[in-house]
Amino acid sequence: MTRPLQLLLLSAAVAATLAACNRDREADAPPASKADPDALVTPAEAAAPQGLDEKTPWADIRLSLPDALKAHPDLHARLYAEEVRKLRQFAEGAQGELTEAGAPTGRPKYENTVTITTAAETGKLLSLKRVALDYTGGAHPNTLTSGILWDKALKRQIGLADLFRKGADLTALDQALCSALNAAKRARVPDGASITFDSKPFACPRVATTPFVLTPGGTPGKAAGLTFLIGPYQAGSYAEGGYEIAVPVVVFRSLLVVSYNDEFGGQPARVGDVTPTGG
Repeated sequence: MTRPLQLLLLSAAVAATLAACNRDREADAPPASKADPDALVTPAEAAAPQGLDEKTPWADIRLSLPDALKAHPDLHARLYAEEVRKLRQFAEGAQGELTEAGAPTGRPKYENTVTITTAAETGKLLSLKRVALDYTGGAHPNTLTSGILWDKALKRQIGLADLFRKGADLTALDQALCSALNAAKRARVPDGASITFDSKPFACPRVATTPFVLTPGGTPGKAAGLTFLIGPYQAGSYAEGGYEIAVPVVVFRSLLVVSYNDEFGGQPARVGDVTPTGG
């Protein structure tokens, strides 16, 4: 065997040995998604802006996010992406409607503003309030208020069913909400009629299908109750407005699952109608 051929065979053997060692090391290493859960959030997403303000000839769109999201880049990135996508779809729809053949001229441009604020935060939970106002040329803007409840440890959004024991009887909580709502209605419209769960055209909402946020209280790191978000037209006329009704934890303490029981405590500053002025 010639010397050049010997050198070639030796080089090939060394390369094969190194490749085998690299394969062994790769097999021992855990997948990136398991070794580092935050690797699923790209640097660009983790640095998502705190808002958006864009204007077109057909629509103005705005988004405002709270500073609390900076500590939760995964939720921040998701909310920013979802909200911006929906707002830009709204703007595209506005262009289509305002420029379509036969559309009345001189119509005002559309508007969609989404404002997300921190309602309350506990050791495990971050509660956000989302208020979306959109105007599409009608008699008045439309407002939709909803809540986002985020489990910081599980890194996922949860709902009322996650807070309460499976099969929990919500009757007492439903009634507490209905009674507090009627009290709030009497304060606003003294000669107005009370509503029930079966009344028409307006009825008391059921807690299982009503948006909510956590109610802050006097104990740091604890939620003092639940505030249910009832929009215009749900419990009364548009002129009557929407309601935000706070129910203290004492009403539903026995319904909570063990894992979230310690997230609640203290007393709310106010109960019943806690709708912001002008809300």
